[in-house]
Formats: sequence, structure tokens, C-alpha cells
Amino acid sequence: MTRIAIVSDTHVPTREPELPAWVVTEIEAADHTIHAGDFESFGAYEQFVDLTGGELTAVRGNVDPATLDAPTTATLEVDGVTFVVTHGDGSSGDWRERVVETAREKAGAEADTNLVAVAGHTHAVVDETVAFDESRPADEGRAAGRIRVLNPGSATGAAPTTRETMFVATVADGDVTVELRTG
Repeated sequence: MTRIAIVSDTHVPTREPELPAWVVTEIEAADHTIHAGDFESFGAYEQFVDLTGGELTAVRGNVDPATLDAPTTATLEVDGVTFVVTHGDGSSGDWRERVVETAREKAGAEADTNLVAVAGHTHAVVDETVAFDESRPADEGRAAGRIRVLNPGSATGAAPTTRETMFVATVADGDVTVELRTG
């Protein structure tokens, strides 16, 4: 069983001076951490590298320094579950479609595994399941033809949200369980 802390939009130090203590505790208790972008500073990114002991899958968000050592999309395979991570920047109106399309493209031939798309940007918590590709029947090598879409919100409660949020996922034997944590 693997425990994964999923965070995004920490916005340190412009919106909050530091991570909340409870978020740090959840990250330290995890086997791996996913950050969906908007660290906002090199120092905040380095804090995550240190907190996770390098067990970090992170992407660059729209307000991160352009020279931050993180890709715009990343893929993590854990015990039969594929996590595709992107920030999801752009208009909030078509956020879900952009995130799902990125997950489809990055998963490619691996789409027969359980697929989880992780993104941030909107600061709104999302945990929903959508069709992988509505033009293909689920029996064409697609795991029930579904993608679980996760947005952990903002771990520091950055506006427009009013609370600190993150997810903790547990992966075992190709199954993923996700729990929302709030401050």
C-alpha cells in the first residue's frame, strides 16, 4: 500500500508565508507527494523537495518561475494506477476538458490502467470520474473507459477559496482511495 499526498497552489510566500503545519505533517507521513503547480517561489519548491526526501512528482504552474526545475506535465505509475499531473492553467470554463485531454495524451497506450488526472489552478476541490474517450467503447482496452479527475484545491487556502485543502490517496493492487483533508 502506498500513501500519496496530493497538493497544489501553495502560493508561498505571496499569499501565505508558509505551509500550514497539518499539511507538512500529511506530506511527511506520505510515501510520495504530488504537487500540481503554483509553488510560486524557488524556496517553496525546495521545501517540498526537502520534506519529501525527493519522493516528489511536481509540475510547474502558471505563476511559477519559468526556470523552476519542473515539467509542465508528469506521469507517475504506482501499483497499477497511472497519475497524470498538470497544472491545468487557462480559463476555468474549460478546465476539466483540458485536464482530461492532457491525461489522455500522456497516458497513451497505458490507458488500460486505472487513470487519475491531477491538476490545480482553480483552487476549487474536484473529485469526479469522467469518460476516458466517449468515441470508444469501454471494452477497447480502456479500464472501464474512465478517468478520475482530482483537484486538491489550495493547501494554503489561497483566494478565491476560503479553506486549506489537500487529498491523501492510498494505492493498493491497482485500486486508489482518495480522502479530502482540510485545515
